[in-house]
Order: sequence, then C-alpha cells, then structure tokens
Amino acid sequence: MSGPDKPKVIGEEWSDERVKSFLAIKPYDTAINADFNALLKAYQAMTAEDFERFVGFFVDAGRDLNAVNEDGQTILDRISEHRKGEAYARALAQAGAKTSAGAGN
Repeated sequence: MSGPDKPKVIGEEWSDERVKSFLAIKPYDTAINADFNALLKAYQAMTAEDFERFVGFFVDAGRDLNAVNEDGQTILDRISEHRKGEAYARALAQAGAKTSAGAGN
C-alpha cells in the first residue's frame, strides 16, 4: 500500500545504480535545463552523502554543474538558500560548482 499509511524509510542504503538513475531524469517541460533539473531532483530525493556520490557521477558523465534554471540560478544558488543545505552545497562547491555570480551568468 502506498500513500500516507506507508511508513517512511529512514537509513535506506542507495546502490550506485539507484544514485546514477537520476542522471536519466528528464524535465517535463523542455524549456527547463535538463542538467539543472537532474541536480534539483537528486537534491530533493537524496541524503547529503548520496547526493555527493551523485555529483561525482554527474561530473564524470560530462554534465554541467553550473546549468541555470529559468531564473538564472545555478543549483548552488538554490541550495545555498536552504537552511539545511550546507552539506549539499559543500559537495557541489568541492566538485567545482559556482553561484550564478561566480559562473559569469
């Protein structure tokens, strides 16, 4: 059964394959940058540790860590706005992500 009655799973181990599966996520709206969308969806779904692994796979796949959304923000801009985003932002910065001011956008 799914929905509100289904208990939330805490401490679940994510395999490399599951983490990498977020590389294939495509936005519903073709006007949305696919790289920004994949990073956002991974951020929303993963723990900081899994997200850090995802960022490594993302970079290895030649994807753009500095892709921007429709407002000109990078994913680092968006995550830096969140109170609990520090570990995620650190993983991005260590991999070479920039804010929109630093990316020259």
